[in-house]
Amino acid sequence: MSENENNCRYFLATSGVKLPMKLVNEIEPDALSNRNTFFRAYYDASGLLLRFEKMVYGDVELSHRYEYDAAGALRRAEIVMLDEEPTILEFNGAPA
Repeated sequence: MSENENNCRYFLATSGVKLPMKLVNEIEPDALSNRNTFFRAYYDASGLLLRFEKMVYGDVELSHRYEYDAAGALRRAEIVMLDEEPTILEFNGAPA
């Protein structure tokens, strides 16, 4: 998967616990120099969140990668926390 830098956005926080995560409080790239912690997120052309990384003092502390089916429903999530093995979650598309 190739993320386009034009589809990279920055946020201060997440909201809720349901996947895919919702990122809130968007900030402009020029505001990053004043932040020790922020979220860097990549979206596809239709606006679906493909990946985000929680940046803490310049290092990736947490990352999520998402894959969707043709209808835009979450199909797969990969969650990686600092110094841990990835957690892979597969979804069958059935309503919860």
